[in-house]
Amino acid sequence: MIRVVHLISALDVGGAERQLCCLAKRSDRRTFHHSVVSMTSIGPAGVEMVANGVEVSCLSMTRGVPSPLGLFRLVSLLSRTRPQVLHCWMYHASLLGLVAGKLVAVPRIVWGIRCSDLDFRHYRYLTRLVVGLGAPLSRHVDVIVPNSERGKKVHISRGYDGRRMVVIPNGIDPELFRPDEAARASVRRELGLSENVILVGLIARFDAMKDHETFFKAAGLLIRRLPGVHFLLAGAGVSIENAPLARMVCKNGLNGAVHLVGPRDDVARLTAALDLGTSASVGEGFCNAIGEAMSCGVPCVATNVGDSAPIVGNLGRVVPPRDAYALADAWASLLGMPEKDRRALGAAARERIASLFDLQQATRKYEELYLRISGIVAERRQRNVPLR
Repeated sequence: MIRVVHLISALDVGGAERQLCCLAKRSDRRTFHHSVVSMTSIGPAGVEMVANGVEVSCLSMTRGVPSPLGLFRLVSLLSRTRPQVLHCWMYHASLLGLVAGKLVAVPRIVWGIRCSDLDFRHYRYLTRLVVGLGAPLSRHVDVIVPNSERGKKVHISRGYDGRRMVVIPNGIDPELFRPDEAARASVRRELGLSENVILVGLIARFDAMKDHETFFKAAGLLIRRLPGVHFLLAGAGVSIENAPLARMVCKNGLNGAVHLVGPRDDVARLTAALDLGTSASVGEGFCNAIGEAMSCGVPCVATNVGDSAPIVGNLGRVVPPRDAYALADAWASLLGMPEKDRRALGAAARERIASLFDLQQATRKYEELYLRISGIVAERRQRNVPLR
C-alpha cells in the first residue's frame, strides 16, 4: 500500500480542488491510500471527500499569512502518517510542503503546477515571492507535474527545473459532464427564461486571471447584434453583490441579460444548459470549464492561453486574450451556424474530450507516477505483475 498525502492551499470550489477530489475518490484503494490536508479550512470539496471515505484534515492557517504553527502542525501530521509520497498542489502548498517534507524526510515530494501565464501585477507580494522562490527550490523536489504543456514551458522560462517535469493534463468525467436536455430546460426555468433562449456561459471564479471585464465587453457587443442572447456566469464571487462585477454589467448595457448565480454545486447541470461555453482568461493551465463544456456537447470559444487551443482543436473557436471584438465575433460565428451543425460540433467535441482527456486516464497517470517514484513499477515489472 502506497500512502499519499496531498497538501493543498484550500478546499473550496475550484478546478484544482475538483481534480484532487476525483483522484482521491477514484484511485485504486487496494494499492493507494490517499489523505488530504488543507492549509486553511476543510471547505466544500473537503466535505465531499469525507463523504466518500477520504481522510481530510486542515492546518487552520489564515490565507496570505505565514504561520510557524501551521508548519508545526504539518510536520506533526507527516511524522504520524509517514507517507511515501507528499503531493503538493499549487504554489503556497508546494513551498510549505517542501519545508515540512524535508524536515520529516518524506521519501518523495511532488509539486503540482496548475497555471501558466499569470500576470503577477494582480497578485499580492507574498504570492509573487512564493512563485519566485519556487524556481531555485524546484531542484529539491522529485517530480513537478504541470497540468499543461504551456505551464511547463512558462515555468522552465521562470527557472523551474524542467528535467523534473511530467505533464499530466486534467481529466474530465464524461458521466458527470454529459449532454442533458432536461438540464437545459430546468436551468432556463430557474432563470425565468423561455426554452429557446440562447445562453452563453462563463463558469469561473471572480479573479483578474479570468478577465470578466473582457467577457462583459464582448457580451455588450454581441447583444447589439443578437438582442435575445442571455449570459450565465457562475463561480466564487460571481454575484450581484460584487460591486465591480455589477458595474461591468451596467456599463456594457447588460442589465436583464446577465445571470450571476455565484458558487454552485451543480456546475455540470449549468454547463449542460449552455449553447456556448467560454473562457476569457488571460492565464490558464488546463481550463476545466472548457473541457467540461465540450464533454457536455457544448461548443466553446476560448482565449489562446495555456493549453486551451489544443483542447478545443478545430471544434470551436480560439481568440486572442483581452480582445472583446474577437470574442464577440467568435460567439456570433458559432451562433450563426444552423442548430443541427452546432449540435454536431458539440457531439464531436464530446468525443474529443472522452478520447484525450478522460478522467480515468488522468487518474491512471497519477497512479503510475506514484508507483514509479516509489520504486514499485520496477519491482512489479521484475515479477511480471500488472500495475492495476
